[in-house]
Amino acid sequence: MSVDSSLGQATAHARRHVRRLKFGSGEPEFQCVPFIHFKKSFNDHCISKTMSTPPTHRFKALRRNRLEEPCMKTRLLECMELLKRARAAFQAGRTFDESFRQVQLEALVRMLVEHECDFVDALGRDLHKPRFETVVSELILVKNEALHAINNLKKWMEPQPVERNLTTTLDECLVVCEPLGVVLIVGAWCSPVQLCLVPLVGAIAAGNCVIINPSECSSHTSELLHHLIPSYLDNECYHVTLAGVNDLAEIVDLKFDHVFFTGNREHGGRVAQAAARTLTPVTLVLGGGKNPCYVDQQCDIPTTARRITWARFHNAGQSMVAPDYVLCHAEAKAQLLQALRCCLLQFYGSDPQESRSFGRIVNLENVHRTTDLLRRSGKVAVGGQVNEADKYIAPTILCDVIDSDPIMQQEVFGPVLPILTVNSIDEAISFISRREKPLCVYAYSSNSKVISRLMSETSSGSFCSNDSVLQSLMVVLPFGGVGASGMGSYHGRYSFDTFSHRKSCLLRNSCIECVTYLRYPPYEERNLSLMTWASSLSQKSQGWCQIL
Repeated sequence: MSVDSSLGQATAHARRHVRRLKFGSGEPEFQCVPFIHFKKSFNDHCISKTMSTPPTHRFKALRRNRLEEPCMKTRLLECMELLKRARAAFQAGRTFDESFRQVQLEALVRMLVEHECDFVDALGRDLHKPRFETVVSELILVKNEALHAINNLKKWMEPQPVERNLTTTLDECLVVCEPLGVVLIVGAWCSPVQLCLVPLVGAIAAGNCVIINPSECSSHTSELLHHLIPSYLDNECYHVTLAGVNDLAEIVDLKFDHVFFTGNREHGGRVAQAAARTLTPVTLVLGGGKNPCYVDQQCDIPTTARRITWARFHNAGQSMVAPDYVLCHAEAKAQLLQALRCCLLQFYGSDPQESRSFGRIVNLENVHRTTDLLRRSGKVAVGGQVNEADKYIAPTILCDVIDSDPIMQQEVFGPVLPILTVNSIDEAISFISRREKPLCVYAYSSNSKVISRLMSETSSGSFCSNDSVLQSLMVVLPFGGVGASGMGSYHGRYSFDTFSHRKSCLLRNSCIECVTYLRYPPYEERNLSLMTWASSLSQKSQGWCQIL
């Protein structure tokens, strides 16, 4: 029997046994047996069988993860070939039909449903992410985006008529959304599924071909996407490449029709510079800023503490949209600090390292960096414990933090929440406005005037009052940065627009030459007077050139 046929039989067997029941104390729970790891083990077994006396070092080399040994030349050549195939598919009009786009979106939803266990396992390996967080903040979010696009795609694709006026009564003015071409989507490691697949939904809906580059830091999830997407989506139109972050500039130089990048400011700047060389438009959603969270003396402290604790320590604090620091009114500081302590105990127990609801830092480099920042800033009020071997940093709250502390100068992708004290709403607004524009601003207050002032007197990519993070997850709201936190937006219809060119179309009639002849040379003062008089008749002042 050939290796391929053996693998086929083993694949079918693995799919039939993708779940098994695990009994223990209390309620029984389902434990997933990921198909992709079964297949990898079977591949290794087949390779070893076909080699007569496989040396140990050769066998280990075969099992080495592709992300651990990147070769720039190989990656670049691979990406060039994928780009060539995608470009040919787009030019052939493969993605233009509504039915094709619907089929691809439905296949994406099916992939998430059929391989939920694999995604849970991969994110568990990369970030020790609890199953609950993976399903809610990664998989359901992407499925909601895809289903929203499926339900609205026909309406989005229809030409949009423009209001007529006297001079265009016999003409037709339309805005037609056409796909850009082949786009590159670069995802970040902190939410590796949704940050790759939510933009993908918009790109598919708009009719583009796509090359996705997941983050090398979340290697298991990246490998899973690399394995699954060709099995569900069109093989000529949608591809996954596994280039490292240092290779991105060279890949962007290959000339895409749009680049969508999510990540930190440093790498985003390199991508933007590379895109500028070929006049490639970009969407940048950038971390690296500091999302402020103002807590007023007039607020529901217990509810505020719960919502801040969830948002800051979700995914072990590794989020671009979590509150980065709290500006707490002096009158509320003691109550808030005590409420935060209680919430941490309630959420993660007396030892969060043993909690199944608390994640881990993605790699040792981030552990060292975050540990260094928290030890050189303020005073630890809660937490502070570190276990490097487990890539664990305890949920930590810092008090007595000042603006010049290191933790206020750099991005923090970890479970650390600094608390600064302010004496008024004016001081809070001034503090936020002195810094670069953040991705999110949060405000907790029962006073509507306080909320209104913070919303109108600060500038940020998004704003949310009396909660956190949720504004970045809704399909009906655009999400993106401004200034140092990025450019462009996405989610729902806004994703479709990001990956579309809105082409203005005027369909003229040839029956009104008796009026338009006034524009032709030789130019005469009489004709100019008539056109000026005609344009003055428009009460809406829609412009003299419409008489043309």
